[in-house]
Amino acid sequence: MIRTPNIFKFRTSTVLALLLSSLVGCIGFLSPFLGIENAWFAWVTAPIALALLISEISNQRIDGKSVALLGVLTALTAALRSLGAGAVGVEPMWFLLILAARVFGPSFGFILGISSLFLSAFLTGGFGPWLAFQMFAAGWIGMGAGLLPQRVAGFLIRKRGELVLLVFYGIFSSFTFGFLMDLQFWPWALGSNTQLSYLPNGSLGENFHRFITYHFASSMAWDIPRAFITSALVLMAAPAVLNTLRRTLRRASFFAPIEFAQNRDLAIAHAKQQMEV
Repeated sequence: MIRTPNIFKFRTSTVLALLLSSLVGCIGFLSPFLGIENAWFAWVTAPIALALLISEISNQRIDGKSVALLGVLTALTAALRSLGAGAVGVEPMWFLLILAARVFGPSFGFILGISSLFLSAFLTGGFGPWLAFQMFAAGWIGMGAGLLPQRVAGFLIRKRGELVLLVFYGIFSSFTFGFLMDLQFWPWALGSNTQLSYLPNGSLGENFHRFITYHFASSMAWDIPRAFITSALVLMAAPAVLNTLRRTLRRASFFAPIEFAQNRDLAIAHAKQQMEV
């Protein structure tokens, strides 16, 4: 097993932008419990923070191979999400996001998450105030997959252990995504006249109790199928997909410096050696 790399190596300024934008995103998700009663605060600040983060990432020097790989995986992930558009909990995109982030690292996973959700909005017509929150959630899930440990207690995680780890992370991320989406949906979804509605002047404990009740009463029909499909796809596809992605990582030589052969014979010998690998 190879060590998880970071194809996109964020600069210090990008890391700071990621932390600040994630903080703003967290404030947007938690705004009902922070005394921020106006939903427009979250709907405006979260997209602005995300746009500034994307602008900062775009200013980095990223090589063509990494951009091409990101484009292919973004298109595949967005297409997988569109397959389940409108179906309860049928979202097969998450397994590919998790496996790709596992191989290519947390920075790549974060960018793949936000770009895939953005592209899928074009495919499904899913534009709305919720899109920035979906992109943040997918980015965090991708980053988390890239941060999963390679070793436990000093021992390298072998294939079977890695598969179990990814299955559990798939289940965890499926429920986490549903929880986060309910956080931004609940305050304005039910109106103000139900027993589970958000209370603008209610206490933190009362609103939290209402939210938890609403979440488990309404979202399990989405979260359980999402967790089942994601974990099943990881279990079935992980060995083949991980091998393919890791082979791509090795053959593309993302971290190898570009060197020009001194003469024609050396160039031919190098090409033959690459073909034999």
